[in-house]
Amino acid sequence: MLTLAFDTATDSATSALVADGEVLGERASRAVTLLEDVDALLRQGGAQPRDLGALVVGIGPGSFTGLRIGLAAARGLALALDLPGAGVSTLDALAAGAPGATPVVDARRREVFTLVHGRPAVLAPADLHVEAGAVYVGDGALRYRELLEDKGAVVPPEWDERHRPRARFHVGLARDFGPVEQIEPLYLRVPDAVKSAG
Repeated sequence: MLTLAFDTATDSATSALVADGEVLGERASRAVTLLEDVDALLRQGGAQPRDLGALVVGIGPGSFTGLRIGLAAARGLALALDLPGAGVSTLDALAAGAPGATPVVDARRREVFTLVHGRPAVLAPADLHVEAGAVYVGDGALRYRELLEDKGAVVPPEWDERHRPRARFHVGLARDFGPVEQIEPLYLRVPDAVKSAG
């Protein structure tokens, strides 16, 4: 089955085209160029949109705007091509791409998204329980590198691909394919627009 996967929850949006476990192409750019990336991946893989069998989309946590772009694109593609889909946590995908590492996504507002006992959580960087010698990945780990390293953490160099939630790992993590419109984002907190309106 030919599967298209993408994640737009962080500043580095990633997309991948996977056929029965084999990665045919992968791209990293920005959420705003997602559909261009999808087109390029299909051309690179010698495929047409009608050849797709399923979609996998990153559900966050991450940027509210980025998540909305990804989910809207997934819903539009699913509707146009009659495709089933599945949502995958951005944190789980980061962890899958860096086995043994702790994923840390920049949540803005001086907070990070991470996994605590395997569950997604939002907290202040200073409240992260850091194990000396443990590896931390993601844009949050890069932003708070100094704080993490002062506690004994290992943060790979900025160019290390483990800092991006690479879409190829979303495919292996995807479960329960169904209607894409039923996929819900994982926000972990109220969006800024809702807070200011209240």
